[in-house]
Amino acid sequence: MSGFGLAGPPPAPAIPGWVHLRTGKVRDLYTNDSGQLLIVASDRVSAFDWVLPTTIPGKGAVLTQLSFFWFERLANLVPNHIIGTDVPVEVAGRAVIAKPLTMFPIECVARGYLTGSGWSEYTTSQTVCGISLPSGLQDGSQLPFNIFTPATKAEVGDHDINITFEQALDIVEEAGTLRDLTLTLYSAAADFARERGIILADTKFEFGRDSKGEITLGDEVLTPDSSRFWDAATWKPGGAQPSFDKQYLRDYLIRSGWDRQSPPPELPTEIVEKTAQRYRDAYLRLTGRQFKE
Repeated sequence: MSGFGLAGPPPAPAIPGWVHLRTGKVRDLYTNDSGQLLIVASDRVSAFDWVLPTTIPGKGAVLTQLSFFWFERLANLVPNHIIGTDVPVEVAGRAVIAKPLTMFPIECVARGYLTGSGWSEYTTSQTVCGISLPSGLQDGSQLPFNIFTPATKAEVGDHDINITFEQALDIVEEAGTLRDLTLTLYSAAADFARERGIILADTKFEFGRDSKGEITLGDEVLTPDSSRFWDAATWKPGGAQPSFDKQYLRDYLIRSGWDRQSPPPELPTEIVEKTAQRYRDAYLRLTGRQFKE
């Protein structure tokens, strides 16, 4: 069993003028009479396909505000789903109003460095999502070229599954366009982050079509939940890298002895505080501004 655990998803707060549609691992989705979407980022955190029982204070606001920063910065490369940030006071700072999209049923992942599931596949086949790579790479190595490594989208509690580009093309006719967009966005974001002392090791984008049929960037963008951010000053291939994402939390869960089959344990205060600080540090380094809720 995985997902939200025995208690199920938490009840979404009532927001006047908005109707709750669904609850995901981190976000709550609402709609109004105009068909607009209110996307609310909670302080929930997920790891190993479970939503943890402990929240990370301020996390939802960091995700929302950092995503909005990137949506604005990348708007010249691809349109996005943002309508505005004039949201109800109940969710101020951690929600956006967006237009609905018909989402493509694949995750669009770009990698410039070898780590995570990519490293695991490389150690057995010297490939990542069917892409052949040179021998001798280490965990954390920079790849000789950026790669597109799509995955299937999973329901809450299920695993995303890495697939080849050919498999993605069988699922989505526009996979070639999505690949090109993904790599263009990744390259632009990675260059920007590197100027600020951060390595963008990999990231995930989600695209859909708007009411006019235009391919549009949606969901969240380049946050510590959807990306691996490493400190460029301490980067050294050969193992785990100091990061500005939730890897610190994952590492704790691995050390804790949790079996990943039963509901996850509560997080100690120290882990919560240090994870929250990493999210804030990423926001500061990338935007040049102190995070304010």
